[in-house]
Amino acid sequence: MVNAPHIPVHLVSLGVCVREVLKEIKIRDGDVVITNHPAFGGSHLPDVTLIKAVFVGKKLAGYVANRAHHAEIGGRKPGSMPADATTLEEEGVIIAPAYLVRKGLPQWEVIQKIFQEATFPTRLWEENQADLNGALAAVNFGEVALQQLCTKHGATQVVSYMKMIRAYASDLLKEKIKQLPVKNFKALERLDDGAKLNVSIQRKQNKLRVDFSGSSSIHPGNLNATKAIVQSALLYVLRLWVNKPVPMNEGLMERVELILPHGLLNPDFHRLKKLPAVVGGNTEVSQRLTDTLLKALQLGACSQGTMNNFLFGNDRFGYYETICGGTGAGAGFEGADAVHQHMTNTRITDPEILELRYPVRLERFEVRKGSGGKGKYKGGDGITRVIRFKDSLEINILSQHRIEKPYGLKGGSPGSVGQQIIIRKDGAIQKLKGMDSASVSAGDQIIIHTPGGGGFGRL
Repeated sequence: MVNAPHIPVHLVSLGVCVREVLKEIKIRDGDVVITNHPAFGGSHLPDVTLIKAVFVGKKLAGYVANRAHHAEIGGRKPGSMPADATTLEEEGVIIAPAYLVRKGLPQWEVIQKIFQEATFPTRLWEENQADLNGALAAVNFGEVALQQLCTKHGATQVVSYMKMIRAYASDLLKEKIKQLPVKNFKALERLDDGAKLNVSIQRKQNKLRVDFSGSSSIHPGNLNATKAIVQSALLYVLRLWVNKPVPMNEGLMERVELILPHGLLNPDFHRLKKLPAVVGGNTEVSQRLTDTLLKALQLGACSQGTMNNFLFGNDRFGYYETICGGTGAGAGFEGADAVHQHMTNTRITDPEILELRYPVRLERFEVRKGSGGKGKYKGGDGITRVIRFKDSLEINILSQHRIEKPYGLKGGSPGSVGQQIIIRKDGAIQKLKGMDSASVSAGDQIIIHTPGGGGFGRL
């Protein structure tokens, strides 16, 4: 398996996605299935997944899957992440499992119709098609690579070694569970609007019982997370807890009893007539969940706990970036300044590319000194990013820790909350909420301060 463990919010949910899609649609030799639907292991609508079955001779050897974020996939606002969305269709094109390729024949006309005839259709079908061609090339390459592996070593041997990797991960977790005291590890975190993330972790012989009962019911806005997102955060934290070199794989989940009632963390999409919005559940709740689990296991102070999703665009284009901040400190280490962490570890767009392709100017991008929490080990500092607009645009921001401070641990102080404000060209100041939208004109600028990480230990 080739994977990108630095982006677990994408990678870890793929196993859930493949299994859910197979319940809905058959994937035969020469087929490629496409979906982004949260009911089938999707994260949020811009993340589009392609799945292909791999055959060696006439025998199924496994599946390859690719998930990639599309900068634009429709919705009420450019960038497909409206801050005030309350229903799924407002966030863009919804793709229930469908054939992108069937028996070797591309189904572009069908897929184009899905993209362009949705309630809120895509603004850039040509860009979507180019991205899908790239993803298609990736799954085709994966198919060939797996077939070559099976030809060289034998399909039985390849499958056997894949099972051994899963068993190794499972055994590592088993050994870690043995070291865990027989008690209930609990943590409660609140989103900025007061919604609850509640977890209880208990050792049950050689298994781990992870119970999210007590978390909030379905969110009225877009902060609903799918089961795939919850599993992504949980598996990521288990890998950190095990702290051994091991490929990211679901063997770490084999000794976990997951209790996940329907609600904010697990909407029942199959039974709801009004499908809830999920974009913030993917980007923001995944981050907040990670810190909630780390808090329960006392592994580290809270990091910035947000992706600081910033989007701007108009009817012709959409731009999207996530912005770095401070990480939490822990036993024996200080937090890092100005980095992505946990569920998102991607690079931000180079200033030269940003200014060349889009009607903006990056005026400042610097470490926000003093925003990390104090402690024996200091939390990492966030950043300040200032962008001036050169055209009239719609902007959106989806963020957390604008009200709730990133917690410190073992006596450490919390990190500073984030903030964003618009300074109009006439000098007027407009403060934005953590989840907010606005219209800007040429000459306006936005200042984004991202949160710092919590400190660890008393000074």
